[in-house]
Amino acid sequence: MLPIPHRFPQSPMYTLAMDIFALSQNISSYLVQDLAPLQDNGSEDPNIYFSGDIIQQSVSLAPEIYKAETQVYSEEKHKYAASVRNLTNLLYKNCERLEHANSNGKEFIKLLRNDLKKFRKLQRTWMLTL
Repeated sequence: MLPIPHRFPQSPMYTLAMDIFALSQNISSYLVQDLAPLQDNGSEDPNIYFSGDIIQQSVSLAPEIYKAETQVYSEEKHKYAASVRNLTNLLYKNCERLEHANSNGKEFIKLLRNDLKKFRKLQRTWMLTL
């Protein structure tokens, strides 16, 4: 992980990205317990992979925000901002997929989706300021 300057913990984008990461980890840990057992036909639940994907995508948000905010040239800033947008979209899609999983953790996924909606709104403004 990249070293984080003191100003980033006050950045709303960074703070919300860290909240999303923490929530994703907790949700994934909870869902894995429900999705890990083999199905009746002996195969694994395909949704277990989406629980790992939400962690991978959420862990990448903060470093990409850092890169976008520290670049000198506008083209580079927008390249990393586009990466943040793509990660957010993938994260949202995987949340939708996990809502259809056979798990008791569906309520927690709704919390994550609500945070992602807030993040998207904030992201629009943030991208204009880069």
